[in-house]
Amino acid sequence: MKKFFETIKNIFSIEELRVRILNTVGFLIIFRLGSFVVLPGVDPAQLTQDVSGIFGLLNTFLGGAFSRASVFGLGIMPYISASIVLQLMTVAVPYFQKLQKEGDSGRKKINQITRVLTIGICMAQSVGYLTATIPTEAIVLDNPFLFRVSSMIILTAGTIFTMWIGEKITDKGIGNGISMLIMIGIISRLPASLFYEIVEVKGMSGALLSILELVALFLVVMATVALVQATRRIPVQYAKQVVGNKVYGGQRQYIPLKVNASGVMPIIFAQSLMFLPALLAGIWSEESDIAQYIGTTFSDIQSWQYNLLFAILIILFTFFYTAITINPSQIADDMKRNGGFVPGIKPGKQTADFIDNVLTRITLPGSVFLAVIAILPAFAMMAGVSSTFAQFYGGTSLLIMVGVILDTLQQIESYLLMRHYEGMMKSGRVKGRTQNAIA
Repeated sequence: MKKFFETIKNIFSIEELRVRILNTVGFLIIFRLGSFVVLPGVDPAQLTQDVSGIFGLLNTFLGGAFSRASVFGLGIMPYISASIVLQLMTVAVPYFQKLQKEGDSGRKKINQITRVLTIGICMAQSVGYLTATIPTEAIVLDNPFLFRVSSMIILTAGTIFTMWIGEKITDKGIGNGISMLIMIGIISRLPASLFYEIVEVKGMSGALLSILELVALFLVVMATVALVQATRRIPVQYAKQVVGNKVYGGQRQYIPLKVNASGVMPIIFAQSLMFLPALLAGIWSEESDIAQYIGTTFSDIQSWQYNLLFAILIILFTFFYTAITINPSQIADDMKRNGGFVPGIKPGKQTADFIDNVLTRITLPGSVFLAVIAILPAFAMMAGVSSTFAQFYGGTSLLIMVGVILDTLQQIESYLLMRHYEGMMKSGRVKGRTQNAIA
């Protein structure tokens, strides 16, 4: 405990780090306050707070702003969607591949295109948002057309403002701003869910069960941390080069290939597709008993059919997303260009094949483990945990929280080490995703 307070004292004794932490807290407070500002012309008493499905997932990411018809009702999610689209296009479209290779100027152009695409996605999503989530009786304006046009503009402006907050957190604060906004929205629902689970669901008679649930949650979090941190290091030897009177190279480095290189993207993709069976079955449910059975089965997230299909999709998307984000041939070419080689493996195609084989072997257990974490909330609900608290036992929410917290702690520790203070842990360095970049 003494070490903990000493570390906190060291953190706030560094002026730059103290300012960055206070800036981050201030921007997050602004973001949270904005999530409670309701759209003009909406009666909040008439809104339905109980949302489920993909809307429930979005509401979790946005800290309840989605169900409250807030000016931040779309949050940062349109920007995330635009970023995913641009990331996929850099793999398939030669123009974006060229931009990516142009360095800083190319990244600036891609960021500009991402912002423009975000505005377009916002305008499209705002129409669906106003139609699907705001009932007619909740609209108090006499002119529905004026309400929809003004709300579309406000929702788009709210998303742009959250983008600005995220960029300011990255520049003036600590951690990745966009990820921080998603994480704070998820964490904001944890206290109420925990209180509801312990006090209202279990009560005093279920105190032992509540303790067991918290212990199980702790074990799940530790397993998720292990999945996020796990890497397979490939040794790389660099040949010695004599330049003038100096000798360069000759040292051994490592390529850290992550066991879960795709992050939360496979879960997001799979969760998006899991609504299709029930949606398509609903069209023919009155004409076919099979369609009605499919619709009922795949609308229940606790059914074994739903969880089996969900797990298979996650495994497939993990291999797909890893394949498009990590290019073994490019890694091998970069190593060969810089005079590096894997001991015992010839440079070039054999090195690329070796890296690809290693990546395939570590992606399989990583994808299975990711699928298990994704379906854990369903098992938690089967065990008697309330649905609001069960979402913290796995899935996208838990992976985002663990990843963002590790990144933030790693940045704080780097400030401490630069000022010659001890790190945050006695057993070793805090490893975030920034340390797992390919060497």
